[in-house]
Amino acid sequence: MTSSSPPDPIRHDKRRDPSIFAFPVEKMRSGYYSDKYFVRARDLLLAAGSGPSVTMQVFQKRDAVVAGTDEAIGMLKLCLTEGYDFGDLEVRSLRDGDRARPWETVMFITGPYPAFVHLETLYAGVLGRRTRIATNTRAVVEAAWPKPIMFFPARHDHWMVQTGDGWAAHVAGAIGVSTDAQASWWGSSGIGTVPHGLIAAYGGDTVAATRALAAQLPEEVRIVSLVDFDNDSVATSLAVARAMGERLWGVRLDTSGTMVDRSMAGEMGDFDPRGVNPRLVHKVRDALDAAGFGHVRIVASGGFNAAKIGAFEEAGVPVDSYGVGSSLMGGSFDYTADIVCVEGRPVAKAGRWHRPSNRVELVE
Repeated sequence: MTSSSPPDPIRHDKRRDPSIFAFPVEKMRSGYYSDKYFVRARDLLLAAGSGPSVTMQVFQKRDAVVAGTDEAIGMLKLCLTEGYDFGDLEVRSLRDGDRARPWETVMFITGPYPAFVHLETLYAGVLGRRTRIATNTRAVVEAAWPKPIMFFPARHDHWMVQTGDGWAAHVAGAIGVSTDAQASWWGSSGIGTVPHGLIAAYGGDTVAATRALAAQLPEEVRIVSLVDFDNDSVATSLAVARAMGERLWGVRLDTSGTMVDRSMAGEMGDFDPRGVNPRLVHKVRDALDAAGFGHVRIVASGGFNAAKIGAFEEAGVPVDSYGVGSSLMGGSFDYTADIVCVEGRPVAKAGRWHRPSNRVELVE
């Protein structure tokens, strides 16, 4: 395993323009997506007058790679209560891609409370979601380094989360995402492989499906073929490589964790033969090399997380890149927002207090 470490998470100098988030502004402003008690608090404060100026302190409680700050700031710029605008606030924030310590302040929002009280549900939610994806992705990026991680969890969650999740994975260091939506916030596009469904559509013929897709795509598109359809990854890898030659960039091993690849027959006994395991990767690599296809890369997917990738890398398993999906969705990085000052005076509930930070930057 290499001793070098990956570059820091990507920290863009320019924040995303709020228009890229395509917010349903009127619904957000009205409180449609907000916890009802925040909407009622706003209505009460507005009825009583303008409401006090407060400082809201936003944080979470774990070591994390922060993401979602641009999205949260976009809400504050576009979705304040009618009659207020962003110039009424002072916002100081870390940036997407910054690391945060437990309890460290990620964002301060200072201004008239009725202007933004209804947005607490929304900005806390996007910060928690995006930070979870970024932190989980960063863990697998570091485990696999210098080999690339492909972000493949789109099928594991609602389609509406794709854009922001893809951005969070990008700032964490994922080299590619699987949908155009996931790549849209930095102007890229999705990448992928020859899917199982296309192979089935070609009668279960992986070679025919791979040939057909390659013929349709430009030469610069990398062709990666799934090779587990017949549960014979060695034979299928060789068949596709012979048919495609230099046009084949890689094969993707994706054997189910409940299956044992046919090439494992006669070798079981001292290792777990299920799914994509080190021995299977070695067998595919050795077979490709012996047949003169050393240029064909191996992508491993199916049940990979930081721990499994770390074990593969420690053992020197010849994987060229990893596709990671459902494991990136787990865990919790919940954010909390507390008023810590009212009209410039310290006011906070028991157990919370103002935590100043010289790392947060003033948002223009």
